[in-house]
Amino acid sequence: MERNGDHFLPKRDKKVGFGKKWCSLFSKTDIFYLVLEENERMDIIGRQREKARLAEIVESDQPAFVAIYGRRRVGKTFLVKEFFNHQFTFYTTGLANSTTQTLLLNFTLALNNTFEKEFKTPKNWLSAFSLLQTELSKVKGPRVIFIDELPWFDTKKSDFLTGLEYFWNSWASTQAGLKLFVCGSAAAWMINELIRNKGGLYNRVTHRIKIEPFTLQETEQFFQARDIRFDRYQIVNLYMVMGGIPYYLEQVKKGLSAVQNIEKICFEETGLLNSEFKFTFASLFKNATQHEQILRKIYELGSRATRENLVKKANVASSGDLTSKLNELEESGFLKSYIPFGVNKNRKVYVISDYYTLFYLRFIENAGTYEAGNWVNRINDPAINVWAGLAFEQICWDHVRNIKKALGIEGIYSETSSWYKAADPASGGAQIDLIIDRKDRVINLFEIKFSINPYEITKAYDLVLRNKIAAFIQSTKTKKAVFLVMLTTFGLLKNEYARSIVQNDLKMDDLFGG
Repeated sequence: MERNGDHFLPKRDKKVGFGKKWCSLFSKTDIFYLVLEENERMDIIGRQREKARLAEIVESDQPAFVAIYGRRRVGKTFLVKEFFNHQFTFYTTGLANSTTQTLLLNFTLALNNTFEKEFKTPKNWLSAFSLLQTELSKVKGPRVIFIDELPWFDTKKSDFLTGLEYFWNSWASTQAGLKLFVCGSAAAWMINELIRNKGGLYNRVTHRIKIEPFTLQETEQFFQARDIRFDRYQIVNLYMVMGGIPYYLEQVKKGLSAVQNIEKICFEETGLLNSEFKFTFASLFKNATQHEQILRKIYELGSRATRENLVKKANVASSGDLTSKLNELEESGFLKSYIPFGVNKNRKVYVISDYYTLFYLRFIENAGTYEAGNWVNRINDPAINVWAGLAFEQICWDHVRNIKKALGIEGIYSETSSWYKAADPASGGAQIDLIIDRKDRVINLFEIKFSINPYEITKAYDLVLRNKIAAFIQSTKTKKAVFLVMLTTFGLLKNEYARSIVQNDLKMDDLFGG
């Protein structure tokens, strides 16, 4: 293996085109473990489904155009590079906020380093991709091309997509075994301009892989791999601030508690997450200010809102552009949407689903001058308790698969939603945090509580729960059986009320699965 520029290239073999180990990477066997033989150790935590998809793609003799996208810092580039052990026939990456000429120069330097040539910088992308095609056509055997941060190449009035279209349609799509991987954090661009392209690249992407944040289980494995031994309560605390974003989790230091780490990473002036928010939108969206404004409006409406709420209460103009930006924020991982139980499908609710964004807007942005102990000493602050309850509720939503497994219903078709009844003089309002509506004529209503101790259902709270269930049944007129599930951090304190009304008692551990 020889290093060439910022990537690795396999040594050429005149007979087969590449060395034996490189060729074995593409044999009809377990690719992931063959890569391990080459590299001895691969630091990819979890990602089982993604690795299986990559293995399946590489095993096929068919040419593949693979679009990989996901939230910024989620580990897209790391996954691809480590899976292939940095062995690419050609690799280049886009440059943020750059010009077309600079990007063409960058692309040319990658060509020169890879193929040991001295090409002059072409005048346009059509010529640049023509050079790449010429050099790749000389390579025998499997060819893997990885273009990282693809959206950054598509500068204003550039013909980048024309060049990419020419490269794929006129040549690459006919080359057996050729794999083109493209990656980008600007998920909206990847979806709108590439995957849903209405021009020459229409329906040309053969595979799309969205890289999601780590689950709680993967986060636990990540810390264990770094010899950081947190109990699950501390892992949940960190997850409520950072989500399952690997790059953020890398900032966590061994020997410090979750609360101490949050203070250092989020509130110290040099902490990564103290200023991360300021750069996030600019790197993802061309009209970053508008996207940020919409997100802030949703936050002001309680971190969840319908499109109608945004138009009426937040004074946002109703247009197709608003719908487009909501979709882009959702594709980029900042929002999630769901249809409330029993509500028209047009009344979709958008929820801020990015944990760091919610924490930043609530606590970091207006924290003022940092003083040691500020966060540590606020553990019992009511504002923190409110935020923790909402964040834990979001964690439950993001781990519904494990919840269904814990209930033993993963094989039963179901739909997930929530329910809200506006207050009225006669009966007041009511809200159900999470609902699983099952095909076997059972509805699970979830009451989610975040606490440091086993949760106690008192006589007064027992009455609240009974009234809530009755309001749900009366309002929805459901004929299905209704089961109450309590989902808490450490389970319920066993008493007469817990035994009489609760069908299922789930704990934080159930969210980790396995």
